[in-house]
Amino acid sequence: MKIQIEAFGIAKDIFGNKYIELEIEDSIKVAVLKELLILKYPALKDLRSLAIAINESYANDQDEIKETDEIVLIPPVSGG
Repeated sequence: MKIQIEAFGIAKDIFGNKYIELEIEDSIKVAVLKELLILKYPALKDLRSLAIAINESYANDQDEIKETDEIVLIPPVSGG
């Protein structure tokens, strides 16, 4: 199945696009998605944190991702 991931901030720069698509088998856990993304985009491992939201809610590493889910990658943010 294909999933679409929306990225913000530095993650968008690392991807080179606001959206990417990944081909995965059935459903996967958030932890596995993070591993796949770091393999494909090694610069992600240098980020101090990397949160994933599923359907507008922050996800934990054990949450399942399905094809119909809206997935957003949220890198560390700074403000002033």
